[in-house]
Amino acid sequence: FSSLQESMLSSASSFKNYRGILNWCVVMLVLSNARLVLENLLRYGILVDPIQVVSLFLKDPYSWPAACLIIVSNVFILAALYTERKLAMGYFSERFGLLVHIINLSVVLCFPVVIVLMVPSVTPVGGAIALGVYTILFLKLYSYKDVNRWCRERMQVKARSPSPPSTEGAVHVSYPGNLSLKDLFYFVFAPTLCYELNFPRSPSVRMSFLLRRLFEMLILTQLLVGLTQQWMVPIIQSSMKPLQEMDYSRMMERLLRLAVPNHLLWLIFFYSFFHSSMNFMAELLRFGDREFYRDWWNSETVTYFWQNWNIPVHKWCIRHFYKPLLRKGASKLVSQSAVFFASAFFHEYLVSVPLRMFRLWAFMGMMAQIPLAWFVGRFLRGNYGNAAVWLSLIIGQPIAVLMYVHDYYVIHHLEETADPGAL
Repeated sequence: FSSLQESMLSSASSFKNYRGILNWCVVMLVLSNARLVLENLLRYGILVDPIQVVSLFLKDPYSWPAACLIIVSNVFILAALYTERKLAMGYFSERFGLLVHIINLSVVLCFPVVIVLMVPSVTPVGGAIALGVYTILFLKLYSYKDVNRWCRERMQVKARSPSPPSTEGAVHVSYPGNLSLKDLFYFVFAPTLCYELNFPRSPSVRMSFLLRRLFEMLILTQLLVGLTQQWMVPIIQSSMKPLQEMDYSRMMERLLRLAVPNHLLWLIFFYSFFHSSMNFMAELLRFGDREFYRDWWNSETVTYFWQNWNIPVHKWCIRHFYKPLLRKGASKLVSQSAVFFASAFFHEYLVSVPLRMFRLWAFMGMMAQIPLAWFVGRFLRGNYGNAAVWLSLIIGQPIAVLMYVHDYYVIHHLEETADPGAL
């Protein structure tokens, strides 16, 4: 018999099972990308070259400047530990200890820049990895400095108003018993940027979990390299002429062609680094806090995306940068803008220095997130906001990639070919 009811695709319908449509989208996505793969192979052949990958890291197989630069970072780790021990024993005043930490942290940021810019044998990829390691070390040592200072402040408060001793059965490390090489190097290798005296620890190492993550790391690294050589490089090379001629229609076509492989590589990198690699290190070290990311793919605002796609950095920014600014009287808007400014600085630091050119594309891209976050949060809601976030990720990154590659090409290739003619 007939009854009052809505059509399934109507918004008033309570029907929500769209699994078949989702499967259809996946099938269409696979078929369309299979066509792109076949077209790429027919046009360019097989471009994957493992030997070329090695040359990205080393110019001379007997010279490993980036690796040596990373090894030297141990000096700054030991300097931070030495300073904290002297502060704990009262040999350094708080003001002098802060000065030593500031100098140490400043050198952590500046020393690799000088080496990368002055040593020609450092490749862009090797330089980027070394600078990434030093950036992580800077954030970790900054957190190490802050937490130990907070411990000393608490000890002074307890000394004035002593509390009864704890009767907990669990064994916990307390200040200054944490000031050891073992404790500091555990923190250096742990997949977190925020220091704690007692990290949550898992009961044991699960070998099957560890091997699965290792297998993912190896496979996904090979996939990243292969897709970059086979898919990204030809598109970038064919984009140079439209950029030089300022042919806007062809530039837009190349940008859209680059958007898909660039975004796919970014997603693979996200899974490989934030899930496979960080879980591998966490399992190896029995590190218990595995919240390395949240559901950023459901972001309806730009702010939500930046708060959830990289949890270790987000926690560090909140704990050591955002909240201290609020406590000093800064407004929320100023504090948020300062966080974006610091993030923009490090994005530019990790791109411009290894490439040995300063164009500020990454910096401006990050600073553009502030008005974009305001616009999306103010005018877009729900699915529209989520679509805007995805669109900014898919289109925004290829623009920066093309800008840097174009400028790098102009500096290192056009000028080299122009010099002989000038002579």
